[in-house]
Order: sequence, then structure tokens, then C-alpha cells
Amino acid sequence: MKWDTSASFDPVILVFKDSDKRMIVRTAGDAANALMKDWPSDDGEEFLVAVKACLDVMTGNIEADQLREAIIRAAMEAGVKAISVLH
Repeated sequence: MKWDTSASFDPVILVFKDSDKRMIVRTAGDAANALMKDWPSDDGEEFLVAVKACLDVMTGNIEADQLREAIIRAAMEAGVKAISVLH
């Protein structure tokens, strides 16, 4: 199976409150890294939806913009600030 980690969307800047860390997410690969390595909690419903959306984008089952929306919802759930940048 070929994974498309480069599927891109308008950037979302994530600001993590505990470490003042900032991250720009603009591809499915970026989103997967953020969710698996940097996310403050891995048990929220929106977190799980975002993880599934990553897989769905990488396999071509949904559009990248749907993943972007899932990341924003997961950030709200986890208390991560999500700054939405639209081009």
C-alpha cells in the first residue's frame, strides 16, 4: 500500500500550553507526527477521529481539508490553541 503523507491543506498553527511549543501542521504527515508525538492526551474522542482522518487521507479515502477540520476539533478538545491560516 502506498501512503500519501504529503497531502496538504491550509496551515494550522498549534500552540501547546504546557511547553509553549508551537508547530505548523500543513500535511497529513505533519498531522500524524503532532498527534502521535506531541499531543497532550491520547484518549479523547476527537483525538481518535483525527488519527483516523490521518489514515484516511494517507490512503486516499477523504480529502485533506477534512483532516484539517479534525485536527482543529481535536486541538479544542485537548486545550491546544489552533490558529487557522487560510490562503
